[in-house]
Amino acid sequence: MEVGQLFPWMTGAVLLQRLAELWLARRNGRWIREQGGYEVGRSHYKWIVVLHAGFFAGMAAEVALGGRWHEPIWLPALAVFAAAQLLRFWSLASLGRYWSTRVYVVPGHPLVKRGPYRWLRHPNYLAVAAELAGLPLIFRASLTALTVSIANLAVLTLRVRVEEEALRGRENRP
Repeated sequence: MEVGQLFPWMTGAVLLQRLAELWLARRNGRWIREQGGYEVGRSHYKWIVVLHAGFFAGMAAEVALGGRWHEPIWLPALAVFAAAQLLRFWSLASLGRYWSTRVYVVPGHPLVKRGPYRWLRHPNYLAVAAELAGLPLIFRASLTALTVSIANLAVLTLRVRVEEEALRGRENRP
């Protein structure tokens, strides 16, 4: 099987993973609110949704319009993507029920300092950035990798600012 034939399978698997994560995030969000948690920075969330929807649409369009799969870049890109997946799963597992796609604050709850959070402040965002660059490059969708990475940098700059402000003020409910 050629690498290009894997595109619908890999993309489908990642889409299913994202849908499962949205389900988990919704479930965790309900639990967090039951613990007295509250959401902050809601206004930027729509841009995350737009970014990720655009990522899949752009990658599919670029591959359909002529992505090349015989280039030697696919193997290093696959390694980056696989490493990002491992970091992503480790990050989510380390946060447990406190992980969500939204920013929640639970007053009085200590910061998670286990797993990759022992060394990195936002390891899941590093994983997402690597995935958004790596997956399209496996299938030579370099324009998608570049444009989505730049857009992701802008969105994550805002997101990290919101999270850091929330973490600094987590003892004070708005």
